[in-house]
Amino acid sequence: MSLGVRDIVRSYDSPVVRTYAAIRFQILRQRFLDEIGQYLPEQGRILDVGCGFGLFALYFAGQSAGRDVQGFDYNARRIAMATRSAERIGLANCRFTVADAAVAAIDQPFDAVYMLDILHHIPVPAVAPLISRITHSLAPGGRLIVKDVADRPVHKRWFTWALDKAMDYRTPVSYWCIDDMRRMLAGQGYVVHVHQMVDYLPYPHVIYVCTRNGGPA
Repeated sequence: MSLGVRDIVRSYDSPVVRTYAAIRFQILRQRFLDEIGQYLPEQGRILDVGCGFGLFALYFAGQSAGRDVQGFDYNARRIAMATRSAERIGLANCRFTVADAAVAAIDQPFDAVYMLDILHHIPVPAVAPLISRITHSLAPGGRLIVKDVADRPVHKRWFTWALDKAMDYRTPVSYWCIDDMRRMLAGQGYVVHVHQMVDYLPYPHVIYVCTRNGGPA
């Protein structure tokens, strides 16, 4: 089983959401999806925190039938659309739940957890408690993958801010310094590897690959 980006984009009823999905897959295009996906297990339980319309949960579930991907987001409308898309595509290994990432209980064991461009939308005081809850849900050696945007260089930060506000002007944004994010994640008991992703678009993309308790990186 290998699900394509076009299949996912076409699975949504709303033309507005289809346009949004196409843009998101252009920002996190195939090269970046491959870079993130290499750190996710081919078999096992995977959690997508703040999944939105479920674009990436659908994608990663569609790359391997051995993955059991669960996504959650606080927006019930987005979760309903993600669920319909999974049903339309025929993905039995992908499901979605309504929950707020900032306060959600994460009490099931997962082999991997990922967050793609979510942390900068969560109030800074809530980030470390969220990471702590995720950490306690991971098996030893399990991975946490954080894809986010950094606060430097400044022109890229302002470009990202402008687009974030254009998408939803009410959304709070707090871009992290790479060293601060690394220290916070390491303080939760992870071995952290930082990958800065060079892009032709002016985004300060960063991937933090976090392995619990010194498991294989």
